[in-house]
Amino acid sequence: MPRRTPRFTLDRLRTPGRFPGFLKTASVCALIAGLLSPLSQVAAAAEVTAANDYCGGQCSDILPPGENGNATLAQILLNQAFGTQPDHAEDQLGPYANLAKGYPTLTNATINTFFNDASFGVAADQVASTLSPAGRSDVTIVRDKKTGVPHITGTTRYGTEFGAGYAAAQDRLWLMDVFRHVGRGQLTAFAGGDPSNQGLEQQFWRNAPYTEADLQAQIDNAVAGNGARGRQALADANAYLAGVNAYIDASDSGRYFPGEYVLTGHKDSITNAGTIDHFKITDLVALASVIGALFGSGGGGEVDNAVSLLAAQEKYGVEAGTQVWEAFRERNDPEAVLTVHDGQSFPYATKPASPQGGALPDPGSVTTEPLIHDATGTGGDAEAGAASATATAAALGSARRGMSNALVVSGRSTASGHPIAVFGPQTGYFAPQLLMLQEIQGPGISARGASFAGLSMYVELGRGQDYAWSATTSGQDIIDTYAVELCQDDHHYLYHGACTAMDVVEQKNAWKPTTADGTAAGSYTMRVYRTKYGPVEYRATVGGKKVAYTTLRSSFMHEADSIIGFQMLNDPDYVQSPQTFQSAVQHINYTFNWFYADSAHTAYYNSGDNPVRASGVDPEFPVWAQAAYDWKSWAPATNTAEYTPASAHPRSVDQDYYISWNNKQAKDYSTASWGGGSVHRGNLLEDRVKKLVAAGGVTRASLTKAMADAALADLRAEDVLPDLLKVINSATVTDSTAAAAVTKLQTWLTAGGRRTETAAGSRTYADADAIRILDAWWPLLVKAEFEPGLGTGLYTAFTANLPIDEAPSAAHGPTGAHAGSSFQYGWWSYVDKDIRAVLGESVQGALPRKYCGSGTVSSCRDILISTLKTAAGKTAAQVYPGDTLCAAGNQWCADSIVQRTLGGIKHGNISWQNRPTFQQVVEFTSHR
Repeated sequence: MPRRTPRFTLDRLRTPGRFPGFLKTASVCALIAGLLSPLSQVAAAAEVTAANDYCGGQCSDILPPGENGNATLAQILLNQAFGTQPDHAEDQLGPYANLAKGYPTLTNATINTFFNDASFGVAADQVASTLSPAGRSDVTIVRDKKTGVPHITGTTRYGTEFGAGYAAAQDRLWLMDVFRHVGRGQLTAFAGGDPSNQGLEQQFWRNAPYTEADLQAQIDNAVAGNGARGRQALADANAYLAGVNAYIDASDSGRYFPGEYVLTGHKDSITNAGTIDHFKITDLVALASVIGALFGSGGGGEVDNAVSLLAAQEKYGVEAGTQVWEAFRERNDPEAVLTVHDGQSFPYATKPASPQGGALPDPGSVTTEPLIHDATGTGGDAEAGAASATATAAALGSARRGMSNALVVSGRSTASGHPIAVFGPQTGYFAPQLLMLQEIQGPGISARGASFAGLSMYVELGRGQDYAWSATTSGQDIIDTYAVELCQDDHHYLYHGACTAMDVVEQKNAWKPTTADGTAAGSYTMRVYRTKYGPVEYRATVGGKKVAYTTLRSSFMHEADSIIGFQMLNDPDYVQSPQTFQSAVQHINYTFNWFYADSAHTAYYNSGDNPVRASGVDPEFPVWAQAAYDWKSWAPATNTAEYTPASAHPRSVDQDYYISWNNKQAKDYSTASWGGGSVHRGNLLEDRVKKLVAAGGVTRASLTKAMADAALADLRAEDVLPDLLKVINSATVTDSTAAAAVTKLQTWLTAGGRRTETAAGSRTYADADAIRILDAWWPLLVKAEFEPGLGTGLYTAFTANLPIDEAPSAAHGPTGAHAGSSFQYGWWSYVDKDIRAVLGESVQGALPRKYCGSGTVSSCRDILISTLKTAAGKTAAQVYPGDTLCAAGNQWCADSIVQRTLGGIKHGNISWQNRPTFQQVVEFTSHR
């Protein structure tokens, strides 16, 4: 396989510690030379026609770092030693990164400078290779020269899906193998005991502790419950697996399999001894459980909610404390930005007038259920403990990783009269990427776009012949916490009056050092106790009674069900209108916001199996595990229940525009995570798109520019800082340090409040001092503003519900540092409402009291100036303390995006952008 040196400048990553010898050994070049060999078959070029493409060359997409996510051992060694990249491993990273400085002059004609042409087919002079996988005559895989994306064309359904599986393994085999082991809770045994691997397997296995029988049962149930489409899905999956396994066999015998198999000890580089296990159908369910948990399972956090409610009631008394808690919860804030903004109401998970069945813990009684047992070696050291704690917090909280945005404008407001969409999922940055690009054309399938590796029998986010679709994470509550009363001992509970034994599910893992991961030997057992109400997550007492708190998720034991919806989205005979699109995504049980555009219409639908709760149950808090409070028609054997009908889900056709950035979907529709108030990152899109629509004449370029501008905005600066400065400037600032800081902040705000380089590639921010000051000031001002009034106990409890900040450089929260996604979770709405109230401005959904300076402008001003002076005195090294990638004080690097290595190929970090990972720009010109 060809190799190349990068053609654009990136900040090169340091060699990870797990490859300690790669840059030090004198024999690396000899080893590389000995390993180079022919790696793939290239056949004659062939032209693929695209008569079924109605986009008129106006569909584009991008997915960094590149399509090729596989690398041989030789290529990995070359990358580690010299930074060279396999072909198509990072050729989409440069265009993606360059939009951050290139968007101001963007035109329709230059969009594909920063995106790929997403037209169907490949022009004859752009064909790089054509392959008939495993010698089959019913499918070809054509790859284009520019990006290496596979264009799969089949004459039979089986052949088409076989080709999809073969192409997936060509591009992501190692990643697929990693994530099937994550889903099975076996990552450390497979890839090594690095603390990050420990944390990853623990995070997902805690919430989806499936046995092999559980995985198979989910397949059987999905097939049995969906008639002909279920049977077709099973046939498609089996054909896809056959293609994956054919590539495994071919790459094994041809010795061009991913080099990570050698580095982790599964294959021998000299003798080729060792095996790469074939994939089986239950592996697909294990993979789906990881993706669903990451992006499509809203809810949880009820125990944390209960703890903070008790703290509020202890501080203020039951009635007043509950009022304070509800104000900070903002479950239906009247100032929240909405996706469906035409006044429609979709009540869901609202506060009941008379709550019933609540099971709040006795104060101080809550303990987290341990997952790890019998740890030895590095399975039980301090690093392992820290990784386990982080994984537990991520698994049990309601805050999900920041993901995805959408900007969709009706044709009534565009220059062409056709709808325009700029949308995509914000799935993080990995090497190789979790998603992969592909085009699939075959009987009953016609689509191009992105799919999660290992689940790419269908395009999951992309375009069809005359329509496109995408999704954002919605986060509505499909997870409830039940208090099961214990009986006999700690592992028996009352189920409808009968003392019942908990099921025990265990996964034992052991590891030893390898070339890829030098972590010393260790082991542990992950043990989960399962009840009919789900896995046990906490222990506590309620009214003196010993209980276990369990989490019941409507998609638990239903990870495979969504395959039917994706199958429909790929079927041109099924999706022919906004209504049929909405019908298709109703079959997806994960919590997503779905968006659609064709040449004449736009549409939106919120998916997910929303359980119908018993009357009076408040989904914010734990409830007793008693028949009276079960989900309506709940059958524990299959975890099925009555779900809210499609008409009760937020939905719309041809609204003037739609925006979504994981914000509130519609009036009265509660989301599970905190932070849905007056200031949300969705406002960054709302303000820009609303202005474009009011002016009219929207183009692909202008809508893309709106997205790109929002991607560089500091939400705190744009939506909160003006009011903070109002308070400070209510009198002359006499302190020189504070005055200088105010001047810098105002200058930055006047320039747009963006975190952007002085020039492309400068790695230095314009207004760097102002950005440093705000980054240092925000946590100080929030604490000084709210802790005195709330008290330390309640303030601390609320910060467990909602982190105070999620700036790009923040290494805390559900997203973490160097991940791009920012400003989803924070206290900006609280600050906004409180400061406006202090200023005497109108506030809907106001906090129950004024906190800053006890409500007086002068006292609030004193607090703001005092904390601002402290912040201004902090050095860059104090604000940005450095990490394994960045030196202390390197502001640009602290914000920068890293393609986190999941294999042996490294990429450079790029300048921060807050935008989707896979993104489409689409405007269809005609319809079938």
